[in-house]
Amino acid sequence: MMVSDGQGWLQVGELTMAFALSAAIGLERQIRGKSAGLRTQTIVGTASALILLVSKYGFGDILATGQVVLDPSRIAAQIVSGVGFLGAGLIITRQGAIRGLTTAAAVWETAAIGMAAGAGLFLLAMVVTAMHFVVVLGFTWLTKHLPGGTGTTRLRVSYADGKGVLRDLLELCTKRRWSVTSLRIAGDRDGEVTVTLDLTGPDHANAVTVLAAADGVRSIETTDDD
Repeated sequence: MMVSDGQGWLQVGELTMAFALSAAIGLERQIRGKSAGLRTQTIVGTASALILLVSKYGFGDILATGQVVLDPSRIAAQIVSGVGFLGAGLIITRQGAIRGLTTAAAVWETAAIGMAAGAGLFLLAMVVTAMHFVVVLGFTWLTKHLPGGTGTTRLRVSYADGKGVLRDLLELCTKRRWSVTSLRIAGDRDGEVTVTLDLTGPDHANAVTVLAAADGVRSIETTDDD
């Protein structure tokens, strides 16, 4: 198999690298329950790498005549534009709050990583992939522990219905000087109600521990919609 025509093992390796790094990001998104998960991220990254390889090697027969001059960077720019539309579809405005920005940014990032892998820039692609995990894992913890109560904690709470548990939870939030910026009923069955709360305020990162101690609370966990 020749390499000069753009269909050699080198190009297969570049596609494989894009596949692996994109899948790593997609797996993280999938585990966190995001809308653009393993399949979406992997497809975006691998396809971006393929498109970039096409821009590098796909027009050799035309360019060989010497009568046509092409700018391969134009195709890379079109990848960025195309992924931008995909990312826009992932952003949701709900009750005055914008959700999905991180997921949309991750799709755009995955495309960039795929392009880097397709261009043979393996080191840069791997470094940016590592940076992704620093951002989504490390920065999430950091923003919740910044002084002044910066950020929001989203909780999913399940509790026994008909015992005034929600009232008690809201009273606990008031005592802790936490503001409930959003409250939605996510489910109600078999005598159990599930609600989603968005909290801001001082030390709101400790909300799980505080609210879990309330009578009637059956389960509580943090979540987010990024």
